[in-house]
Amino acid sequence: MKAKPFLVAAPVALALVLAGCGGDSGDTSTGDSTASGTGTAAAKKIVVGIAYGVGGRGDQSFNASAAVGLDKAKSELGVDFKEATQVNGEAQAATEERLRQFIDGGATHVIGVGFAYAKAIGAVAKENPDVSFAIIDDSSPDSAGANVAQLTFAEEQGSFLVGAAAALKSKTNKVGFVGGVGVDLIKKFEAGFKAGAKAANPAVTVQSQYLSQPPDFSGFNDPAKGKTAAEGLLQGGADVVYHAAGGSGSGVFTAAKAANGLAIGVDSDQALTAAPEVRDVILTSMVKKVDVAVFDYLKNGSEGSELSGVKVYDLKAGGVDYAATGGKVDDIKTKLDEFKAQIVSGAITVPTK
Repeated sequence: MKAKPFLVAAPVALALVLAGCGGDSGDTSTGDSTASGTGTAAAKKIVVGIAYGVGGRGDQSFNASAAVGLDKAKSELGVDFKEATQVNGEAQAATEERLRQFIDGGATHVIGVGFAYAKAIGAVAKENPDVSFAIIDDSSPDSAGANVAQLTFAEEQGSFLVGAAAALKSKTNKVGFVGGVGVDLIKKFEAGFKAGAKAANPAVTVQSQYLSQPPDFSGFNDPAKGKTAAEGLLQGGADVVYHAAGGSGSGVFTAAKAANGLAIGVDSDQALTAAPEVRDVILTSMVKKVDVAVFDYLKNGSEGSELSGVKVYDLKAGGVDYAATGGKVDDIKTKLDEFKAQIVSGAITVPTK
């Protein structure tokens, strides 16, 4: 059954800073990214053009997870690739043109990391029926096509688990949520977080703050705004703050550190990827396995079996989870795993709004 599409804000167009693997910035040629002696040759040679969202490969979160999947495909499948990074506010025509540049450079597979690529992927995919496309976090008609894989996640389910962790660890019965941009996707994180917190402790209060509203997507890459928002929540009594704000999350961690509070990461296991000086305040992370989706898409492509249509990576499929790095949830792990089992079995249905 096709997943119910969520509403997608008008996409942010992308100024793509092309950086070929091993090449100079601005080089649009397809460089050889095949690992030497470390992986097996792909059954079908594929060339990938991947366009990251705001914050790029180095955001330590959403885009970074996609890059992990790409790097694994390079090592194990021998793919060649070109990368590009979204800049907030570029015109739609430029977004589409950058994707076309990948194809002009020989890309057989094009990936848009984030729902803001929906219209661009939809348009360029129709022009290039012999090229395979994938988009992360969109299942709307805007990006749909016979040659498009729409890779989505049950973010609300993973967020339920970290919401439960926040409530179980809170000493003030107040926890906070920082969303990068006020779009339906991020509201799924918030809804799951609130539901999990309330399930674990009905007395808990959840306060939320968003950093920007569409068409302004800067909230995904503004650590200063993340810090200010988290400071407000912490000063209001919250002692655990969860962020779904991409690169802005580093500011949330800084604020939690200064206030002797706890923070919850997102997408990647941020107790491993965040700056070393703030890792000790990270209680857990809602791990959204974008790397698994990217590698799965490329592996299928290398085997000549292209993915298309909507594919949902939920808790049952291992697409989302909570992280236990650092041992801060060891004492509540049994309870969290009980919630996890109930979600997988269907005993708990997690809201999305």
